[in-house]
Amino acid sequence: MKNLQSKSFYFGLLFTFFIAIISLLSSHLPIINKIGALSIAIIIAIIFRQLKGYPEAYRSGITFSSKRLLKLAIILYGLKLNINDVIGNGSHLLIIDCVVIVFSILFILFINRFIKGDQSLTLLLGIGTGICGAAAIAAVTPILKTKEKDTAISIGIIALIGTVFSLAYTLIYSIFSISPQSYGAWSGASLHEIAHVILAADFSGDQALKIALLSKLGRVFLLIPVSLILIFIMKVKDKSNKQSQHINTPYFLIGFILMAIINTYVNIPVAVMNVINVLTTICLLMAMVALGLNVSLKDLRHRALKPLISVTITSICLSLLTYLLIDLIY
Repeated sequence: MKNLQSKSFYFGLLFTFFIAIISLLSSHLPIINKIGALSIAIIIAIIFRQLKGYPEAYRSGITFSSKRLLKLAIILYGLKLNINDVIGNGSHLLIIDCVVIVFSILFILFINRFIKGDQSLTLLLGIGTGICGAAAIAAVTPILKTKEKDTAISIGIIALIGTVFSLAYTLIYSIFSISPQSYGAWSGASLHEIAHVILAADFSGDQALKIALLSKLGRVFLLIPVSLILIFIMKVKDKSNKQSQHINTPYFLIGFILMAIINTYVNIPVAVMNVINVLTTICLLMAMVALGLNVSLKDLRHRALKPLISVTITSICLSLLTYLLIDLIY
């Protein structure tokens, strides 16, 4: 029996790995490369779930991918962060990044009060919009104890909105006269995913891309204090509700911080970083596949429309706000 369970576990891992590889390879194809590997992984998994159903025999391996591999990917993601760059060279952008995160979360919750959408999805979308898309949503999910299908739906919406907005940014840059420096800072301060920032900013050249990534890096850095604040809020709620469960310490977040410190003060060989980047990407893709398998289009139709409206309005207002703030600096 244990042997059979072990086989099911590894088959589940291989199943998510197989789709992850397909997603990664597909992300290099023309036109599809504008979407990004994470978005492709979610889409493929959701389509598979609707056509074939959830592969129950592989549940243990799929669950491992959605939980353990996701946390490992977030820990390794910290190696993309240089604390000195954020605090030093991008200090003025960091202030704008703080405004972006606070505005995104509070404004989307404000909009949601009027349209009465799903509170859990809306909060995740606010965090994803303000910080770094799917990675931020994945990072706070264990803290907020969010359902896997809510996490997957939120990531799917963020991927869709971010892709549309990044393509719209390139169109705006083509039509209007915006300096590469301002355009890069604007892209980095307001777009959802790192992939979306690269897609939009790279259109304007290396100077814009460098500033865009620095601005985006600040938002990724702020994932740390935001997560700590959420932990505090959840613990306060836990004390006020005797029936609620104890909030587990998010050790993956500690690992994320340690990796950021290592990347800041330790000179890691390029070859090693390349291997780590590939490992991070594969783990994150496998996690996205596992999350996508938990999405039911029935839930998507009934629960995602209002949050989609909220995040669209918030993203439009955020773009306008950040453009005005960037215009004051550059």
